[in-house]
Amino acid sequence: MRHFSKSLILCQLLANRYVNAQDNDTSWHKYIRAPPSSNVKPKAVLDAYTLGKVVNADALITGDDITTLTRAEGDADVPTVVLDFGQNIVGQLEIDFASSTNSSDGFPGLKLSFSEALEFLGDRSDFTRSDNAGQGAGNPPKIVPSGTDQVAVRNEPFTWLNQWGCEFGSQVCSDGLHGFRYLKIELDAIAEDAPYTSPYGEIAINSISLQWSGYLGTPDSYTGWFESSDADLTQWWYDGAYTTEMCTDIFRDNDTEPRGASSPSLLGKWVILDGAKRDRDPYMGDLAVAALTSYLSHDIHEAARNVMEDLAQHQRNDGWIPPASINNYALPLFDYPLWWVACSWDHVMYTGNLSYIETFYPVLLNLLDSYYVAHTDNTTSLLVRQSGYGDYAFLPRDGSATYYSALYVLALTRAADLASFLPQPQPTDEARWRDRAAATSAAILAQLWDADNGAFFDRSGHAAHAQDGNSIAILAGVTAGSPGSAASALAYLQSATARAYGHAFYDAAGDELGNGFSDRVYPFITYFEVAARFESGLADSAVALLRATYANMAAGDPGVTMWEGVGAGGGKYEDAFTSLAHGWSTGVTPLLTNYVLGVRPVKPGFLEWTVRPLPSSDLAWARGEVPTPYGPLSVHWERNGTDGSLVLTVVAPPGTTGTMVVPEIRGGEEGLTARADDGTRLLGDSVDGSVVFRVEGGREYVVR
Repeated sequence: MRHFSKSLILCQLLANRYVNAQDNDTSWHKYIRAPPSSNVKPKAVLDAYTLGKVVNADALITGDDITTLTRAEGDADVPTVVLDFGQNIVGQLEIDFASSTNSSDGFPGLKLSFSEALEFLGDRSDFTRSDNAGQGAGNPPKIVPSGTDQVAVRNEPFTWLNQWGCEFGSQVCSDGLHGFRYLKIELDAIAEDAPYTSPYGEIAINSISLQWSGYLGTPDSYTGWFESSDADLTQWWYDGAYTTEMCTDIFRDNDTEPRGASSPSLLGKWVILDGAKRDRDPYMGDLAVAALTSYLSHDIHEAARNVMEDLAQHQRNDGWIPPASINNYALPLFDYPLWWVACSWDHVMYTGNLSYIETFYPVLLNLLDSYYVAHTDNTTSLLVRQSGYGDYAFLPRDGSATYYSALYVLALTRAADLASFLPQPQPTDEARWRDRAAATSAAILAQLWDADNGAFFDRSGHAAHAQDGNSIAILAGVTAGSPGSAASALAYLQSATARAYGHAFYDAAGDELGNGFSDRVYPFITYFEVAARFESGLADSAVALLRATYANMAAGDPGVTMWEGVGAGGGKYEDAFTSLAHGWSTGVTPLLTNYVLGVRPVKPGFLEWTVRPLPSSDLAWARGEVPTPYGPLSVHWERNGTDGSLVLTVVAPPGTTGTMVVPEIRGGEEGLTARADDGTRLLGDSVDGSVVFRVEGGREYVVR
C-alpha cells in the first residue's frame, strides 16, 4: 500500500455547483411513472376494438359528454369499448353511471374484463382473484367463475366501486381490486345472473376511473433518485421503483391471495406484495430485491419490516420460517428462510434498525443452528433439501444443489455480521457461523465444481449448470479461495445461457428439470448474476446484461413494469397468468445505485459507507442521492474526456464516515487527488489498482 498525496493545483472545485444542482434540479422528475393523484383516468379508447352501438366513446377520455352503450333484443353485436390506461396500474375501478334503461327483465348488465397486456384481453380477464379461490374450507369462494366482473346498472344515477362481493346473494359478482393496463367494458350479462341482469337495454356512463391502491410515488415522496448519461438505464431505475410502488400496499382481506393467505397479524399493515395482479401475498424471497428497491427510493421501510417480522413470529418449532402467509403459513419452501436472514441484514444495513435484529435474534439462532443443521449432510457438509419442499421456482431439485448451499453461506456470513452489530455483540455465534460458512464453501468447491466447463454444477450427479447457484456462490465468497473461478463461471453463463432477452436460468441440460428452462429468464435471479459481474470487475458485461433483460420488458406490452418471468423468444413465461408487475424483478434499481452510482452501506444505517462507482466504459456520468438515517448521501461522477478517469463528487451526511474509491488510471505526479470543501487536501491509499480516500461526513469532497 502506498500513500497518494500530490501537489497538483486543482481547478476550481465543482462540488458546490454539483450539490446545488442536485438540491434544485428536478430533471429526474420526468422519469417518474406514478400517476399525479390517486384518481387515475384512462388515456385512450382503442377504436379498433369498439363494437356495436356505442355513442361518444371518446367522452370517457375527454369527460365532455356522456357515453352510451345500447343493445336491442336480437342485436348480434355486443356493444364494446376497450380503454387503455397508458401503463400498468392497480386499484379499484370506479364507474359513474348517468342512467340505464331496461328493455327486458333485469337491469342492463355491464361485463368487465381486465388485462395487463392486450394480447390476453379476450372473453375474460387475464387473471382474476377467483382463479385461485374456492380451494379448501375457510378460503374465499370462486364468485366470478366466468373470469369477468359484473355490474347490474340501475336506472337512477349512481357511482359503482369495484369491491369484492355480489349484488344479489351469490349473483352479479365482482372480484374487486385488479392490476391491469387495459379494460374491456361490454353491455352484456352472463346467464347465471338472471333475472337480475340482462344483455339488452341502454347504459349511460359519465366517467370511468381507478382509485389507486398502491404506494403513490410522487416526486415529493422520493427520498432517493438516480440519473445517468444513458436515458434508458435511468428510466428503468424509475420503472423499477414504480413496479415496487404498485406492489406496496395495505394488506387487506378481500384483495390478497385467496389460498389461505389472509392473516389477522398482517391486516391493516403496509407490506410489499409479490405482484400487483397476483399472487398479492408478501413473499420473503421477493424482498431480496424488492425491499432494496423500496429502501433506495422511498421512506416506507415498514412495508418490508412488517413482512419479515410477521414471518419470524410464525417460525416453526424446528426453526423453519414460512415463506409467506399463503396456505396458512405452511407453503413448503426450502430456500426462503435463508432469504429471511439475507433480507434482515439488508434491513439493518439500509435503515439502521438494530432493535429489529435484537428482537428477532433468537429466531436467527433457531433457524441456522436447528433447522439447517438438521438438513445438512454431515458427510459432505452440504445442505440437502427437505423432502417435499420447493424453492423460488418450485423446482424438483433433490439432493444437494449449489444454490441452496451457496445461499446458506451467504446467510451464515450475514448472520455473523448481525451478531457483531448487536449492542451486545455475540462473538461466539459470529465465529461459529463464519467457520461453518468457510467449511460449506470448501465443500461446494470440492464437490460441485465442474472443471471441464469451469462452472458449478446445479447438483452433483447432474449435468446442468444453473444461473442461481453460480451467481450466488460468487456473491457469497465461495469462489474467493479459488482464483479465476468467478470469472470462469461467469464466462460459462455468458456462453451457455445468453439469449437476446437476457440470460436463461439454466443451460441446455436444465431442460431435464423442466421443459423450456434453458430459454426461461428470471429477472429475479439475473439480479444476482449482474451483481456478481460488477463484483468481479466485469462492469461492461454487467451493464450489457441489464440492457438485454430490461430492454425486452420495456419494449413489450404493457411496458414500464417488470415481469415475473420471461419465456422463449422474450414473451411472458406463463402467458396470461404471468404477473407483469413483480417486485422481485426490479433489480435494475438497486444495481444502478449500488454499482454504477457506487453507494453501499458498510455499517448499519450507513454509519459507515463506501462510494465506489463501477460504470461500464460507455457511461459518461451518473448522479443521484441515497437516503440514510443521517440524511442524504449525494454522489456525482463524470469521466474526464482526456484520459477516461472519473471526477467524483461526494456530499456525505454528518455523523458518518466512509471511503471514496476510484480507479487509479494516472500514475506519477499526475495521480489522483482529493480535496474537501474547505480546500484541505486528502491523503489516499493505492489498493489493488484503485485509490481509496477515507473521509468524514458533513463535508463535500471532490476527487479528480
